[in-house]
Amino acid sequence: MKRDPDQYMPIATLTRIMRRVLPDHAKVADDAKETIQECVSEFISFITNEANERCHREYRRTVTPNDVVSAMEGLGFGSYVEPLTVFINKHRAQQDCCPPPRQATHQPPPPQMARLPGVDGYVPSPPAVDVANYLEMPQMRDYFVGPYRGSGGGGGGGGGGDQFDHFK
Repeated sequence: MKRDPDQYMPIATLTRIMRRVLPDHAKVADDAKETIQECVSEFISFITNEANERCHREYRRTVTPNDVVSAMEGLGFGSYVEPLTVFINKHRAQQDCCPPPRQATHQPPPPQMARLPGVDGYVPSPPAVDVANYLEMPQMRDYFVGPYRGSGGGGGGGGGGDQFDHFK
């Protein structure tokens, strides 16, 4: 049977933790490391599933540290609750003291000119307008009519007049 590495804690991390508590001269066999890896991963999965069920019962989607603490207490791991609470409080204090650097989000500036299909060149973006009477404003009329004025021929509108006369 082949193990799925994605469902287990990284073996290197577990080995590093094991070396902290063992004497310097101690050696750990590979199969012992794999057994510990399976046990730790199963424990984490067990606690996480219980915390997730608690969230579902309360119609929430996000599992919080308090959910994990409650799950551990409810499953009979009460002796772990106090050290875990101390760790969570230290972690929160560290986050409040020194928040992680924010990721810079680069957003290009908005374009000042818009390219219209069938028109040579660019036309300026429309000016800010009072929506209630924008048709009467000459700058709006110039914005929509201007690029087409004087194109000479092109049809439409009939009689050689400007097809946009009703906007003037």
